Amino acid sequence: MSQVLRIAIVDPDDATRGALKSTLLGLDTIWLEAECSRYAFFSDVITETSAEIGLVNLDSDPDEGVKLIESLTQSHPDVALLVSSSSTDGSLILRTMRAGAKEFLTQPMRPEELAAAVHRIARSKFGGQSAGGRSGCKVITLAGATGGVGSTSLAVNLGCALANNPQNSVVLVDLDLAVGDADVFLDTIPEYTLSDVAQNVSRLDFTLLKRSLTKHSSGLYLLPRPVALDDARLISTDDLQRMFGLLKATFTHLIIDTSKSFSKLDMFALEMATDVLMITQLDLPCLRNVVRLMMAFGEVDGLKEKLRVVVNRVGHGSGQISIKKAQETLGHEVYWQVPNDYRVMVEVRNNGVPLIEQAPKAVITQSIGQLAAGLSGGEASGSESDVATKKASWLSIWPAGKSTKGGEAAAAE
Repeated sequence: MSQVLRIAIVDPDDATRGALKSTLLGLDTIWLEAECSRYAFFSDVITETSAEIGLVNLDSDPDEGVKLIESLTQSHPDVALLVSSSSTDGSLILRTMRAGAKEFLTQPMRPEELAAAVHRIARSKFGGQSAGGRSGCKVITLAGATGGVGSTSLAVNLGCALANNPQNSVVLVDLDLAVGDADVFLDTIPEYTLSDVAQNVSRLDFTLLKRSLTKHSSGLYLLPRPVALDDARLISTDDLQRMFGLLKATFTHLIIDTSKSFSKLDMFALEMATDVLMITQLDLPCLRNVVRLMMAFGEVDGLKEKLRVVVNRVGHGSGQISIKKAQETLGHEVYWQVPNDYRVMVEVRNNGVPLIEQAPKAVITQSIGQLAAGLSGGEASGSESDVATKKASWLSIWPAGKSTKGGEAAAAE
């Protein structure tokens, strides 16, 4: 799982500082917390921010830069210090390391070199965990094989199930910029939308971003789609990269509900995900779309490997294709089945209340809770025995002779 570390940089030279910023913005494991143009002010910047890494470029004044590193090592021992310079002088490198620098990187700095240095610092400083003693953010992106398969309802209720665990902090981003309705499912009237945050992301910090989100009573935070259709044009992949980087540094789980257009923004959300949930139903048009999409995903490096097929509304009508036949058609294992419960889902949708609040004991609620637990590698809520009980309860809807594998509902026929 990726880690997002907060970094502050100091470089009196505007040109090289700009190049450093561009390099940092290209890495999703780093959030640029602050920048500074004076060595004399950098200690105050570190004090006033939550930076875990300080990056000092020495080229403007190597002697002053080394003094700064010595001072920061004494005043901020918890901040790991990186040094960059166009000089490869051995004595300068030795001085910086003796002053307390963890890494020395040569300018011009390549992104892979910086990423490797940050990884080494994270491994030694946090023991495989990110700041705050927790593992990095889990990014779950949901994509519907076609409209109406229930991807938004699953995204909302999956988010609420995860947020029900007090150890989790969860945010849902509605990336269906035209007709997204996650806010309707939660009966909220957000003050800010995705376009508002995107247009101001360069000026946001962790505190301001969280204030821009709408918090539901379940604990789930929401960033909804823009109000006006034209506002969708104001959002770029660069905006999303910075926004998602900040969200990943703030939350344990980031859930993204994409549109059905598979636009550049949707594909970006799929590529940066930890897990991609492809939501489908057991009918031929949906399954054919999944096959077509998997072929397209196979052309994007690493994307198909993250794909998990989730079948929604299982048991809806006698004419459904069987799970066994669906898996043969897809050439891909079904990761999870969500049982059909039309009456309950109509109630929660019309009332704007998530399943976990409206119908906590319903079979479909238990199924989504187990899906949340499986994706997060732990429990969605409650004790281990509670989760086992829920699992046994919702699986009991299947007729005798149908089996499960690895905790996933994978009934044959």
